[in-house]
Amino acid sequence: LRGSFTRLLESLRATPEHFIPLVEELWQKMNSGGFSTTLRINILQFNGGLFADGEALPFTLDQLCLLIESSKADWRDVEPAIFGTLLERALDPVERHKLGAHYTPRTYVERLVLHTVINPVRAEWDTVRIAAVNLANQDKMKEAVSEVRKFHRALCHIRVLDPACGSGNFLYVVLEHFKRIEGEIFDTLDSLGERQASLDMAGETVDPHQLLGLEINPRAAAIAELVLWIGTLQWHFRNRGSIYPRQPIIRNFHNIECRDALIEYDDRQEVSGVTHWDGRTTKLHSVTGKEVPDETVRIPVFHYTNPRKAVWPQADYIIGNPPFIGAARMRDALGDGYTDIVRKIHSDVGESSDFVMYWWNHAAELLRSGKLNRFGFVTTNSLRQTFNRRVLETHMGAKNPVSLVFAIPDHPWVDSADGAAVRIAMTTAEVGTSTGLLQTVVSETASDGEGYEVQLDSRTGLIHSDLSIGANIAGATSLLANCSLSSRGMMLFGSGFIVTPEEAAQLGSEAPIRDYRNGKDLTNKPRGVKVIDLFGLSAEEVRNQFPAVYQWVIERVKPERDVNKDRAIRENWWLHGRVRTELRFFLVGLPRYIATVETSKHRVFQWLEESILPDNKLISIALDDAFYLGVLSSRIHVDWAMASGSNLGVGNDSVYVKTRCFETFPFPEASEKSKERIRSLGEQLDAHRKRQQEQHPGLTMTGMYNVLEKLRSGEALTAKEKIIHEQGLVSVLKQLHDELDAAVAEAYGWPVNLSDEEILERLVALNTARAAEEAQGKIRWLRPSFQCPEGSATQAELGVAPGGQKSEGRGQATFGKKMDWPKSLPDQVRLLRAALAAAPSPVTAEELARSFVRAQTNRVADLLETLTDLGQARKLEDERYSAG
Repeated sequence: LRGSFTRLLESLRATPEHFIPLVEELWQKMNSGGFSTTLRINILQFNGGLFADGEALPFTLDQLCLLIESSKADWRDVEPAIFGTLLERALDPVERHKLGAHYTPRTYVERLVLHTVINPVRAEWDTVRIAAVNLANQDKMKEAVSEVRKFHRALCHIRVLDPACGSGNFLYVVLEHFKRIEGEIFDTLDSLGERQASLDMAGETVDPHQLLGLEINPRAAAIAELVLWIGTLQWHFRNRGSIYPRQPIIRNFHNIECRDALIEYDDRQEVSGVTHWDGRTTKLHSVTGKEVPDETVRIPVFHYTNPRKAVWPQADYIIGNPPFIGAARMRDALGDGYTDIVRKIHSDVGESSDFVMYWWNHAAELLRSGKLNRFGFVTTNSLRQTFNRRVLETHMGAKNPVSLVFAIPDHPWVDSADGAAVRIAMTTAEVGTSTGLLQTVVSETASDGEGYEVQLDSRTGLIHSDLSIGANIAGATSLLANCSLSSRGMMLFGSGFIVTPEEAAQLGSEAPIRDYRNGKDLTNKPRGVKVIDLFGLSAEEVRNQFPAVYQWVIERVKPERDVNKDRAIRENWWLHGRVRTELRFFLVGLPRYIATVETSKHRVFQWLEESILPDNKLISIALDDAFYLGVLSSRIHVDWAMASGSNLGVGNDSVYVKTRCFETFPFPEASEKSKERIRSLGEQLDAHRKRQQEQHPGLTMTGMYNVLEKLRSGEALTAKEKIIHEQGLVSVLKQLHDELDAAVAEAYGWPVNLSDEEILERLVALNTARAAEEAQGKIRWLRPSFQCPEGSATQAELGVAPGGQKSEGRGQATFGKKMDWPKSLPDQVRLLRAALAAAPSPVTAEELARSFVRAQTNRVADLLETLTDLGQARKLEDERYSAG
């Protein structure tokens, strides 16, 4: 009876203490069904899973009033996918403050669900529907009904697994689309004369038992099950009106399992006396007054007995959004014991891979073993980076490979765990070698409360492991010629190493302190800070020779290092966490080196003096010849870097991955005249930018290149940008880049007006040629006096053309070997539709019939007409057909 629960709550305003006994009676009656003395009405039986525990919690009057207000709202049309996420956050004491954060829009979830699960299922339904219509047109109504009923039974047994289901958003979207298809099935049966189809088939219907989930959080697992039943009941009442579903209304299918998705074990026990800092709690340092880790707040380390790889429930499709945890954060987020066990059990996934790749790898194994039709995951967009891409390459390069049939390399998202804005990739895989649909985001428009409205561009072709179509940049190999020259900078593991010039002066003029640059120093403007660098000194030597520096570091660095889980970093607390011995060796004897910011909107290379120590977020290249600065700054290399690197962060900035962007890049074999021209332009470029920044302290590198980007596009400059244009002399900057691009293209022997795709194709071909040379011992060292000091004979000119040429010819597409014409009508429809899609140009019914063994032209023509009527094919005026 509508409003009865609200009236009950209203009656308790004066006596909120009566809430517990009255509501517990109601919960118990909802569990069993029957007459409720609390509401004085008959209650339908719900389910022992949801109401088996009838305990009610005590309410204060204020809490009761809030519940009354909530009960007055109309909850019939609540969006389950949104409801689950909001409820989960509201119940989480750590994340409760983020309740108002944006939720992941339904359209984002739906993109992956459609391509992974719904499209292939709907394709089968379209095939059956076409077959049924064709049979009906032949007055074979019984056979038509049988085909539709058979598909409905199959639909009701399709199982979809989300092995990290959270509050069930993905599973709910699958449920809703399955219900839509089921509605179409009932409509089709009605059109075939089965007027009572929906009632007759009520005993077998799409319901939550098909939607399987694994979730380690018991609260989220319970919410996921609730979300699926809310969606099921909403669908029922929208389509059946006031007719109640069969009792119990909610059934306990145990389809959402509360357990770990990666490992199983017999027992988990705390390791006696072994704990670590919780990674969160801090305190104020008594001397510096700054936040430092509170090492007294510890959490246990666990031991797992008989650990083994988790077995996932059998499913036809897998889909989901596993946790976004980077490899470097796994120990802090998951604990040492769990991290070690996961990496040991899943040893085929590299330790540098992100947490989500364990799900991707396991699903790919199931797919290749024939236990799965498709899987699709949301991952962070670092999927394309080398340490994650190796997982894809393993399965895509196997004897029975998997192919990516759908991918979006970079897409905005909202992390369901805490509402944080992130950048993600979507991938859908199936077994075999297939082309796929690649979608790229071309525009994002902010939308209130629901992330961004996204416009996508689509391409079809073979999707490589770096989520690209076209030149196989992911297949490029590292070249020996480029080795032992590039490195990331220092990784401090302690901001206390960084000092101002004034603080450096107080620590003594002889103290081992150097100029320091990080990414912001290069893209914005130098902060003027310095860094304490105690490389090569023991702690005792530092204390004896530089006592002021020793005290500074022991107070400002050691507290943070004391809780670090890495023994070497913890015990060598006075040294940088990563001292980059190899980089220091690379730079010996060089007066300067090339640096670029690892993650940056614009890919800019510049000189740094040897006296400057680079931060971890800089990629340093140990070359002092301006020829290389010029080539790296050219469009040809920037195109390569953008395509072979990756993107990171909310700003979707490009990441310069040295092993992929620099070590694979084939430099041109240029004449000395060409080299001198590129050298001159490289020096002019670097000097111009630094001169203008020195004259205008507020001028930033990012600002200049933002304006340069607008000049190239022809877009009008704002008033602020006009100031940047004048201060940076950006038109001069553009001219220098244009001349440099032309000079580098000439050095390769290529036209200057090549498209980006043509540049990448030629570079891939050149990389392949160089790798073949190196396999024969012929290496074109970039810095031979350092890389090959013995003077290898491989420096000789090889007479090899300096770049592969794009093949202009292309073979004609053919149907290939004739296939047998299937006996069943659905198989005939399926094969005919595939043949249309594969045809290089429109074809007649006779031409299609000749491509099959024992296919009759009139039968093919009949099916083509049906396909056309249902929008699955297009008929041209000359009686030819093409795919719809």
